[in-house]
Amino acid sequence: MASKVFVITGPSGVGKGTLIRELLKEVPDLELSVSATTRSPRQGETDGRDYHFLTPEEFERRKEEGDFLEFATYSGNRYGTLRSEVERRLAAGHSVVLEIEVQGAQQVRAAELESVQIFIAPPGPTVLRERLAGRGTDSAEAIDERLKVAEQELAAQGDFDHCVVNDEVSRAATELIGIVRSELGRAPAGR
Repeated sequence: MASKVFVITGPSGVGKGTLIRELLKEVPDLELSVSATTRSPRQGETDGRDYHFLTPEEFERRKEEGDFLEFATYSGNRYGTLRSEVERRLAAGHSVVLEIEVQGAQQVRAAELESVQIFIAPPGPTVLRERLAGRGTDSAEAIDERLKVAEQELAAQGDFDHCVVNDEVSRAATELIGIVRSELGRAPAGR
């Protein structure tokens, strides 16, 4: 079975992280790529496990050196996937999950990295507001900003190989797991 890259994206607050945790429990051959960010760690987050926390200067230097497969600015912070994170896992024979922003998913596509692109959608816009507010990590202004971005991101969902509506976690997780297992069972393109 060939190693594959799975790009999982969707608006902030849609539940990507929750679904990915379920996916990783059920499909043990997958590894989650740890993204880099310039934002400050949230309570309980660890450098190298949750994110690679970089200063804005370090992020920019690494971007200029071509270290990122994709990168984006979101809510005033930079996020990116280090090429080395993905290459190391693929070389070891593991399939990789990238939990990234829609902008980053588009860059992965443009870089012509063969990947399976999966969009996680909310059942409706009010659900996103409730989930973002329920996290307790953002101000009302930050939530409004994230919702504006989400509107644009939702418009792009037709560009993805698969779309999973996260209306109910266990149902959405089962659908996501089914998609990934099916894709892992397919031969790589061109063979």
